[in-house]
Amino acid sequence: MNAGPRRRWLASASLAVALLIATVNMADEPFRPEPGRFPPVNEAHAYRGELVFVDHANRRGSLRVQGEGTYFRNPPHPFAMLPYGIVRYHAAPADLRDVPLGTVMHVRAFLPPDPKTSAVPVLPVDSRDKTSGYSGKGITPAENHVLLLEDEPSYCRREGLVWKLEEVTIKNRAGLIVARREPKEGGDGTAAEETMTFDAATRIWRGREQLSIAELVAENAWPAEGNKSLEGCPVLLGISWKPTPDGIFTRFHISDIWLDDTSMQRASESQTETHKAFARSRWLPAWVDAVEYGKFGRATVTATLFGGMDPTLYADFQKGGQAAMNGVENTLKHAGGSYGPAHMASKGVILDVAQAAGDIPLGSSGIQIRFETDLIIEGIRPGRVVRIRPAGWPVVNLPREEYVGDGSNPEDRFPTPVIFPKY
Repeated sequence: MNAGPRRRWLASASLAVALLIATVNMADEPFRPEPGRFPPVNEAHAYRGELVFVDHANRRGSLRVQGEGTYFRNPPHPFAMLPYGIVRYHAAPADLRDVPLGTVMHVRAFLPPDPKTSAVPVLPVDSRDKTSGYSGKGITPAENHVLLLEDEPSYCRREGLVWKLEEVTIKNRAGLIVARREPKEGGDGTAAEETMTFDAATRIWRGREQLSIAELVAENAWPAEGNKSLEGCPVLLGISWKPTPDGIFTRFHISDIWLDDTSMQRASESQTETHKAFARSRWLPAWVDAVEYGKFGRATVTATLFGGMDPTLYADFQKGGQAAMNGVENTLKHAGGSYGPAHMASKGVILDVAQAAGDIPLGSSGIQIRFETDLIIEGIRPGRVVRIRPAGWPVVNLPREEYVGDGSNPEDRFPTPVIFPKY
């Protein structure tokens, strides 16, 4: 082989090796969401834990994450909701402020899209594989930017699961329940059993009524003392955590039992109405896909509404209807002005409302609107997050912790010492 062909062969071989190495390195790279794209849920890291702190204004908080070791030793682990992240409580849309502390939540989360603007600490990407003393492995995942945060009944409804109660042990209106979580239809009884506590404060829901443990005992459904088989009774459970005596380090607690579909549906309807009222006062979040600029401040904005809301809220966005759009920070806090979001918002008309076909990624509604305004503001640019209000929704002033100043500085967040008066 002469020098020319040999050099070309060596160059080709080197390029092939480089591409192979790059491919292997890309496969080893942890997944990180890209701005302007809804991440695939199958790339999310899944875990669950007890909600122990909430900063609702910044859509962040802390969870005591369940790992391999002793649960009570696990320190609170911070998380932040992605701008398009969804909260579900009682199988209905929710805000973080709706979920009681102590509720055990299921999580689907990612690495922070942009570590520089993360509202919570950024951890090494291999944090979930590290062992933390008696707590074991898995309690500090670097995937702390949440796409989906849902309580137990929300998780079970979405996955088509129920809890089947096997046995109750009771003394003085408190005790233990043995249950297993399995498909509502076609469960084969091979799912792992879990033992959980309950007490006199556990709420029992049946149809339109709320029962107590004492009332179940009076009906002879449960014994006053001792054990009784519950023969795989299918229910939905609300799960929390309480410190447990007798050296049991990881055992969860039952806060609620829904005995039938009617009782669960009523809980869902109540939570849905709570969230609808909240959403109308804060406007629906979206991100800007494109802006077509005209003259003298005119512009046409194309934006995709985020998912997870009740369908009746989306139905209020109608072609030809009036609307207002305001820039927000990634925590969804309104930006610009101190007289409420409507003060600085761009106002105009909805030119079109389109529903995407096919599979809609989690986090997106699949609904895209085109909005024309005669005075576009700085916060409405491609890739930025906004909130939109259709005509007919209330115009209110928000409390101070729910908006940032004109500069939209990521450091303008609560809680910080400045929220306290100086004496």
